[in-house]
Amino acid sequence: MTRRTERINDLLREEIAELVRREVKDPRIGGLVSILEVQVSPDLRNAKVYVSVLGTQEEEASTFVALDAAAHFIQRELGKRLTIRRTPELTFVADRTIEEGTRIGNLLDEALENDSASTS
Repeated sequence: MTRRTERINDLLREEIAELVRREVKDPRIGGLVSILEVQVSPDLRNAKVYVSVLGTQEEEASTFVALDAAAHFIQRELGKRLTIRRTPELTFVADRTIEEGTRIGNLLDEALENDSASTS
């Protein structure tokens, strides 16, 4: 990945997070929504937007429906805000790294509790 692509990824992540937080007024967006990463293709035609939703599975599902519905609005707003030649087509992808990290942390805590209980 080139330095230019990295800068565009970071810029897109910041702008998309801002747009989702302040401009997208869809009641289907539930839970805590975080834009974790954006990966743009080298030709800038497509971008995968990795999103984490902390909430119930229903909130996550409805959030992705809402984000998919708002994708063209977000893309149009990005075109207005950014000075890049082409605004990429956005694809929202669920990123469960935070969820998995929490689950692993809980498992480790449980294992430590069981270990200390068995040695006492």
